[in-house]
Amino acid sequence: MVSSTEYGSHTWELLLKVDHQHEDVEKEFLLQVTGDLHVGGLMLKLVEQIKIAQDWSDYAFWWEQKKCWLLKTHWTLDKCGVQADAKLIFTTQHKMLRLRLPNMKTVRLKVSFSSMVFRAVSDICKMLNIRRSEELSLLKQSEGTLKKKKKKDKNSKEPATEDILNLCNSPVSSGLPANPGLYSKTMTPVYDPVSGSPASSTITWFSDGSSTEQNCSILALSHPTCSPETLAEMYQPRTLADKAKLNAGWLDSSRSLMEQGVLEEDQLLLRFKYYTFFDLNPKYDAVRINQIYEQARWAILLEEIDCTEEEMLIFAALQARTRANKLSLSSETQDSTCESEVDEVEAALSNLEVTLEGGNKSNILEDITDIPKLADNLKLVRPKKLALKAIKTYWFVFRDTSISYFKNKESAQGEPIEKLNLKGCEVVPDVNVAAKKFGIKLLIPVADGMNEVYLRCDNEDQYARWMAACVLASKGRTMADSSYQPEVQKILSFLQMKNWTMCSQTASEPENVDMKPECFVSPRYTKKFKSKQLTARILEAHQNVSQMSLVEAKLRFIQAWQSLPEFGLSYYIVRFKGSKKDDVLGVSYNRLIRIDMATGDPITTWRFSNMKQWNVNWEIRQVAIEFDQNVFIAFTCLSADCKIIHEYIGGYIFLSTRSKDHNETLDEELFHKLTGGQE
Repeated sequence: MVSSTEYGSHTWELLLKVDHQHEDVEKEFLLQVTGDLHVGGLMLKLVEQIKIAQDWSDYAFWWEQKKCWLLKTHWTLDKCGVQADAKLIFTTQHKMLRLRLPNMKTVRLKVSFSSMVFRAVSDICKMLNIRRSEELSLLKQSEGTLKKKKKKDKNSKEPATEDILNLCNSPVSSGLPANPGLYSKTMTPVYDPVSGSPASSTITWFSDGSSTEQNCSILALSHPTCSPETLAEMYQPRTLADKAKLNAGWLDSSRSLMEQGVLEEDQLLLRFKYYTFFDLNPKYDAVRINQIYEQARWAILLEEIDCTEEEMLIFAALQARTRANKLSLSSETQDSTCESEVDEVEAALSNLEVTLEGGNKSNILEDITDIPKLADNLKLVRPKKLALKAIKTYWFVFRDTSISYFKNKESAQGEPIEKLNLKGCEVVPDVNVAAKKFGIKLLIPVADGMNEVYLRCDNEDQYARWMAACVLASKGRTMADSSYQPEVQKILSFLQMKNWTMCSQTASEPENVDMKPECFVSPRYTKKFKSKQLTARILEAHQNVSQMSLVEAKLRFIQAWQSLPEFGLSYYIVRFKGSKKDDVLGVSYNRLIRIDMATGDPITTWRFSNMKQWNVNWEIRQVAIEFDQNVFIAFTCLSADCKIIHEYIGGYIFLSTRSKDHNETLDEELFHKLTGGQE
């Protein structure tokens, strides 16, 4: 006879595997459980069976078949869907991971494999003392970008272990919270007494002062460039399709590392994913500025972004400036602390003082009543069908976000020959300072594609004013916007760097820089010029930047990178609904661009500001977007998962909501609402 208690019980056997380091203890345990047992109770039961006295607080159940964590310990096994055939592994949530930083240095640290990637990246950035973690994400290198590297590795040894920086002892990497004071808006900068540099989070957390100082210098300072041979062996995208491969491996920010197949000791790339660098402050952002600079530098050297010969020489000169190794670490960090950017508290007090004193009322009234406009003679260049160009001078008037042109100044009171609305257009610089060529290429959206218009200015000052107005108008802003004058100054500053007039005889080599020009330019220019020619031209360009501090040189490099036409574009191969051929979709911080894959020419631009809604049909993996004026587009992504593009769009919209007035605490729920989708 079977007793009533045994008959009424619904117990069943569940095989559990424990991931521990004790070789003399079993790793598999068979437990009798019931469906109403909660996950926390299962943990307690298992730990009692293991009989090892250790801290099990970081352990959780990983469900191997379903690729998910059982983190809700109050849920019952029935509610989780766990049955007798489930393979549950009791393993640590924090595991070792290798990260390749933008400066090509590899760090090894303990990361949460159970948190969403968005949260994991936030913790990583706290360890590395990088503010604004929402701008970064983790990238898994695609097979296509590794092929060239694998061929090289056949005859080479594994990288030496001393090249890897171990950061596995910090509280964050062990699952403990970071010091929130390091990320406070009103924080007082803490300086390292030895180097004079702002103390990073690693200094605060690590007890070993000497190793800490070394860690910070590796992350915050530039290091010697790689050899031309190493550069030639790295993956260099040749086509738009190649560039699309670079963006195929972004991890899903709404899922954990483990859920995406990342294993302990795997290597991922930590990169700036979103090209909107908010609130860069040399006082607090030594590591962040250096890593942005390094990502920009490698993008230039590996030709991930196109630039002209003149621009390449400027980038080379600025690199040479940052390599001036006679200046000590303290010089650089003192420069950074002496920047004109004041502490935000001081700025707030200054603004309050101006407000209390009443400010300059006449200027305020003038700004409100006066409608800014530009009026000048410019040359209009229109491409002809027979490859000839018609160049003619007209009287141009720029008002609000539109350009009108007339036959001459006297006829400006009448109807214009043509009025061009620049809102949503593409603005491309066409400049050669040496040849006195100051052109602006406008690609204006029309019903059947893009209308090309070229404007030719007479001098630098005229070009800067009109170019700045065009850039703002493309974003829907006028010259009344407060960013107009800074934009003009930024353009003039960049032109000034290009305008070197010293001959090579007077150009002297920067002190203590081992001038190997092949290390400062992309392989294309190494092949075009002999080493001596290249050295002379870089030194000529260096004359205009030789007085810059090292931090200023990095910031100028970043600004020059941002001024390139292709800056901030992430490419994907897509197939638009109703189209019979593949196109390239460029995703930027404020727009989407449809690009012809064969020619590389933009076909259509859609601004995020005109977007009404977007969604994904997860069954057919199709992204659908609706814009103003009943414009509707839909496409499937061929070079990556459509979730990546969906997350890009939502991520940029999320970043556009940031404000200096808000606390730096991120609205993580809003990010996932905009990027997660309903898969």
